[in-house]
Amino acid sequence: MEEKQISAVEWFFMTMNIRGLLPNDEIVECYNQAKEMERQQIMTAFTQGDIFGSDYFDGVNITGENYYNKTFKSE
Repeated sequence: MEEKQISAVEWFFMTMNIRGLLPNDEIVECYNQAKEMERQQIMTAFTQGDIFGSDYFDGVNITGENYYNKTFKSE
């Protein structure tokens, strides 16, 4: 099984949490919004960077969302 990457937003949140600076409800809401923004940016970058969307994973066409889920989303 392939290990998932951690996003910059997830790293920041975990680091602040380890240092006792998080969370509270307002910060958790901001974290969730930042995660969604980052997800959209990753998917857009993938789509724009690989116009044909082919031959990236196993030679099959994939979408930006599929790329994000395969690379970052934990199961």
